[in-house]
Amino acid sequence: MKAFVLRSYGSPSQLENADVDTPVPADDEVLVRVRATSVNPYDWHFMRGEPRIARLMPGIMGLRAPNLTILGCDMAGEVEAIGKNVTQFAPGDGVFALLPGGGFAAYAAVREDLLARKPENLSYAQAAAVPMAAVTALLALRDRGGIQPGQKVLVNGASGGVGTFAVQIARALGATVTAVCSARHTEVVRSIGAEDVIDYRAQDFTRNGHRYDLLLDIAGNRPAAAGRRVLTPNGTCVVVGGPAGRWVQPVRHTIASLALAPLISQSIVMADAVGCTKKRQNLETLTKLIEAGQVTPVIDRTYPFGELPEAVSYQEEGHSQGKVVVTV
Repeated sequence: MKAFVLRSYGSPSQLENADVDTPVPADDEVLVRVRATSVNPYDWHFMRGEPRIARLMPGIMGLRAPNLTILGCDMAGEVEAIGKNVTQFAPGDGVFALLPGGGFAAYAAVREDLLARKPENLSYAQAAAVPMAAVTALLALRDRGGIQPGQKVLVNGASGGVGTFAVQIARALGATVTAVCSARHTEVVRSIGAEDVIDYRAQDFTRNGHRYDLLLDIAGNRPAAAGRRVLTPNGTCVVVGGPAGRWVQPVRHTIASLALAPLISQSIVMADAVGCTKKRQNLETLTKLIEAGQVTPVIDRTYPFGELPEAVSYQEEGHSQGKVVVTV
């Protein structure tokens, strides 16, 4: 089969379109013919081996060479074959999943407990845009942020993959949403449910005098000490991302934010979709919201499989409006 293989850390040009063996599903695995994948910061961080401090953390990145040779944590496709212990799926089923890796390939062997049925009203390309970004947004708002109907939510970084899902999920859970993004994304974030939009280039959202019950900090372009100014006395800041860096960012931003938490009345927590142990259940929750018409993926660009390195390069620039998808 064809797969983009990463043999050494570096730029998207290091992704080699190669012929590799088609995986054979284990007893508890499903072989999926991948129809589409999408690109996330998770992928290009592993591609570059950055932040480099992560190479020193056990089980994450290899010190000198990547542990993960086929990237791609988002996948949507069709069941091709099943292991003997699989009971929930059959050949021909449409599925999607949040994977450790393997989505940048024609086929992927996936543990049954990671798979969920694809939303009926989405194409494979649309479904592939969902897993990492939407699960992150759901965990941040519902599980870590404890969002409640009627609350006011501020989403900093509202126009990207996580942000566009967060705006919609917050609305679906009964909150009112203010979005922080650049002016050119105003129309899109309003169209998916933001009541107000703040252009971060024209206004410092931490000094506008408004208060929110929940701040979802995706962009990480303001220190936590500044972000707490926008919170109510018992508000919560959920840290998702931060500025990219070669050595310690965004890890430094996250650690600095969490270190402030014991010193203030507000809560500062982080959301981690990678370490989540209920990936299928979260995808099933998202499917209900999607099939009810409350959430839909925002897709900036779609690339063919042969142009996957170009898709990674574009997403890495950090200016995409919603998701970047690759059809296989």
